[in-house]
Amino acid sequence: MHVKELFDLNGKVAIVTGGGRGLGQQIAEGFAESGANVVVCSRKLEACEEVSEQLNQMGVKSIAVKCDVTNQEDIQNVVDRTLDEFGKIDILVNNSGATWGAPVVDMPLEAWNKVFTVNATGTFLMSQAVGKVMIEQKQGKIINISSIAGLKGSDPNLMDTIGYNSSKGAVISFTRDLAVKWGPHGIHVNAIAPGFFPTKMSKVLIEQGGDEFLKGTPLRSSVLIVT
Repeated sequence: MHVKELFDLNGKVAIVTGGGRGLGQQIAEGFAESGANVVVCSRKLEACEEVSEQLNQMGVKSIAVKCDVTNQEDIQNVVDRTLDEFGKIDILVNNSGATWGAPVVDMPLEAWNKVFTVNATGTFLMSQAVGKVMIEQKQGKIINISSIAGLKGSDPNLMDTIGYNSSKGAVISFTRDLAVKWGPHGIHVNAIAPGFFPTKMSKVLIEQGGDEFLKGTPLRSSVLIVT
C-alpha cells in the first residue's frame, strides 16, 4: 500500500463534536481534505453550519447538527441523522470540551461537575451511542481529544484548572479501557493529548503565560502565541 493510501479517507464518514470552532474545526477540515464526509456538531448550530458549508465547498458531503454532548437525546439525534444521511459511521472524534479556572479551594462544585460532565461523561455518552453502531458494523475508529494537562500537574500561576486537568486524565483512562473492551469488535480507540493550540478556549491562558509555555516547548515555537 502506498503511503498516500494510508491517509485516504474517501467514502469514510466522520462525526466531529465541538466541530464548529477551534481544534474541532481544524480536525473536520483535515478529514475533508482526505476525502471524508463529515458531520459537524456542537451546541452552537450556526457555527457548525458555517464550517459544514466550507467543507461542502471542498467537494465532500457535510451536514451540521446541533448537539450538547451531555444530552442523550441530542446525541441520538446526531447518530440517527448520520445514519439517515450516510448509512454508516466510520470515525468519531470526541472533541467537545469545557474548562473553568479557579484555585482548588475556591472551585465551585457546580463548575467541577460541569467540566467533568462535558469532558468525561460527554465522551462516554457519545462513544456509547456511536459504539452500538460500530459494534454492529464490526469496525470503527474513536479518537478522544485529551490534553497534556491530563498527563501531569500544572503550575497554578499558569493553569489553575484542577477540574479540566482531572477530567482530561479521566479521558485517557477511559480510552485505555475502552480500547481493550472494544478491540475484539474491530473498533480502534485512541486518545490524542495536544499541547496549546491558539483557540478561543486557550486564548487567555496563552496571552497570560505564553512566554512560560514556550520555555517548556523544545522548539520554542512562536506558533503558540495568539496574534
